[in-house]
Amino acid sequence: MMKKQKRRIYYVFSPFLRIFHWTMVASLLALFFTGLLITKPVGVSAMEPTYSTLSVDFIRNIHLIAAFVFTSSIMLRIYGFMINPGDRLMPRVWEGSFYKGLFQVALHYMFLKLQHPPFLRNPMARLSYGGFYAMAFIEIVTGFAMYAMDFSGMGGFVFGSVNVSSGGVFMVHLIHHYVAWFIVLVAIGHVYMVVRADVMDGEGEASSMFSGIKLYKHRPMDVMELEQEAHTKEYWDALKRQQWEDGKNV
Repeated sequence: MMKKQKRRIYYVFSPFLRIFHWTMVASLLALFFTGLLITKPVGVSAMEPTYSTLSVDFIRNIHLIAAFVFTSSIMLRIYGFMINPGDRLMPRVWEGSFYKGLFQVALHYMFLKLQHPPFLRNPMARLSYGGFYAMAFIEIVTGFAMYAMDFSGMGGFVFGSVNVSSGGVFMVHLIHHYVAWFIVLVAIGHVYMVVRADVMDGEGEASSMFSGIKLYKHRPMDVMELEQEAHTKEYWDALKRQQWEDGKNV
């Protein structure tokens, strides 16, 4: 009888990251489907909201609320990046090992290599996160630029200037529209990679965004990064506690 190999548990994703991950998912779904209805209002009345509960204005208001939720989630996600070691998912492009790992993972996902070295946060996933946040920034800026057309004051001045610098409102609309579709493609690729990794590697990739943990047979290549970051955080937390205790005893 073959002995089952034990897996080690690694706590990677904090509750902070997981909450705002799903908040972003919900708000993105709302933004995408309301955006489609705003662009091509199939079966949606163009009359005043007084006469129709499913007017274009009503859909636009839902889109706007979802946009504020999404923007807030991104901001809080950045805050989590600063305070939680495991939440730092951005690509480490300044390291040569990042590109080596990226190449190995890419070959694996293209079925050209049976396995790739284990990673807590693999380089391809990190790269897609970096691309997603760059596109999210473009969507937020262009979205508020269109919203700011109806307003004056500081908000209108800051975001309204985007319309001018981008070549007009029509161009801002186009950028907003096409970047939204690129985000959809990234999301589809993300889901594919998560499901594939979960099925083929059995490392708890899908469930990790609920539980925060991953399971590995072998020591992940980037585990030192997580341990180093955790050690640094523990050091600063201990230092703050000591300073607080010293202040009490003065």
